[in-house]
Amino acid sequence: MSKILADKIADYVELGPREYKAFCEIDRKYFVPAGFERKAYDITPLPLADDSTISSPLTIAKMTSYLELDDVDSVLEIGCGSGYQAAILSKIVRRVFTIDRICRLVEVAKERFKKLGLYNINVKCDDGRFGWRAYAPFDRILLSAYIEDMEKELLSQVKDDGFILAPVKVGNEQVITRFYKDGRKEMLEACEFVPVKKGVVK
Repeated sequence: MSKILADKIADYVELGPREYKAFCEIDRKYFVPAGFERKAYDITPLPLADDSTISSPLTIAKMTSYLELDDVDSVLEIGCGSGYQAAILSKIVRRVFTIDRICRLVEVAKERFKKLGLYNINVKCDDGRFGWRAYAPFDRILLSAYIEDMEKELLSQVKDDGFILAPVKVGNEQVITRFYKDGRKEMLEACEFVPVKKGVVK
């Protein structure tokens, strides 16, 4: 079934061989909330706790592609959610770090990663706006929720030749944007994400 989903995604998003293989290997059914199993292979977002969502597989594929993961060793994700994006990344890069502010989502994601043998993913419950300095710098930082302004602390945690990929609010729209340490921004395409929120939910 994962291959069927990967083929659906490939009809809309250009996937490299490693990305396609990752979507074939990671079964989305393990990441959807109870009661939504029949929708696991649909290309639609699904609800999680506290206004969080598991993004559409098309969105996951686009963000993965925009990260340009050739020769990348480490990725930090802000907004773990179900863990599906981190799981896809774990099949492409050596080390994945992911943070969520909702602790119960983190605990569920940890169990999923363990059950699937994804031991190259580190996950913690924290306010993701401040990154994960203990493991910095990262080749890439990915925000899976939209921001209005880039946090300087996050920019300080990406390598000089890396970038941050984030949905950014521009007027009444959101735009997937690459942020570079030298101040450059590269706007890629319109999108729709939930907002980054402050604090931690125990």
